[in-house]
Amino acid sequence: MQLDRVCGFLARSYWAHGRSRETIVKSLNHSLCFSLFYGDRQIGIARVITDRATFAYLCDVFIDEAYRGQDLGKWLLSCVLAHPDVAAVRKVMLATKDAHGLYRQFGFATPSEPERLMERIQEPRTE
Repeated sequence: MQLDRVCGFLARSYWAHGRSRETIVKSLNHSLCFSLFYGDRQIGIARVITDRATFAYLCDVFIDEAYRGQDLGKWLLSCVLAHPDVAAVRKVMLATKDAHGLYRQFGFATPSEPERLMERIQEPRTE
């Protein structure tokens, strides 16, 4: 994984803009990560937070702008969802602001019982 490229990708994303390099590295170290390369250049990433048995959360899916429109995101998602540690879990969730159509192609839908979902958001601790 090319950390400088990954940090650059995430800095350009709406969901991780401002995330520190230290936080990115920690998140990668504790996740199942997928990298997409063109030759020796990393052009994409996807990250899955999972217990590898019952639940997975797909996040940080990003394709370099110069390589978009070539179905590489679809190919990357196919690989992620086919991985044994993801394919075996019952529930895979994600959050997206603008890629609902892409994810619907892979069976994602609005939660059947959204009233059951909750979240807790807090500012990162500074020490």
